[in-house]
Amino acid sequence: MNENAATANTATTAFEPVLTRHAEAETCADPSSVMTLLGEAGGAAGFTSYRSTFATGAVGAPAHFHTKATELFFVISGSLQVLLGDEIKVLNAGDFLAVPPHTPHAFAAAPGHEADVLFVFTPGMGRFDYLRLLGRVLRGEADFKEIAESSERFDNHYVDSPVWRAALEAAKAETEKAEAAR
Repeated sequence: MNENAATANTATTAFEPVLTRHAEAETCADPSSVMTLLGEAGGAAGFTSYRSTFATGAVGAPAHFHTKATELFFVISGSLQVLLGDEIKVLNAGDFLAVPPHTPHAFAAAPGHEADVLFVFTPGMGRFDYLRLLGRVLRGEADFKEIAESSERFDNHYVDSPVWRAALEAAKAETEKAEAAR
């Protein structure tokens, strides 16, 4: 690489390389999922990346949107049910989804399935602190109002979605029916 190329590359890089070794990655757990915090870097070119494993029937995030961030989903294994605007989609292993800003979305393990999903946000906005807070709330260690008060800081804006509520109710009924049949 010549000196000019090295200078140009440095000028366009907004952060140093980020390497997280599996054995050193922080995890956040709640009753139905485990989030492995992979890496994040701030700034306009920044990102946040984490991996979530959802137990069968686990609900991920309620309906929400971001005003600044694009959220990327890659399903490693299993199936993920996703609200996308006013539609419900099921993502299976190998499927990828990019949700642009201002698009209401939500997600949960698809009925009867586990899910292992890689999430990436760009820009990142220090979302690891949000994930830690979410874990504390779901474990009963913090009050839910802290999440509501952090919406601007973490660019998470919750919305009501009758479509998502109906999908969750249908999934719950399907699970109860399957359990009763056993």
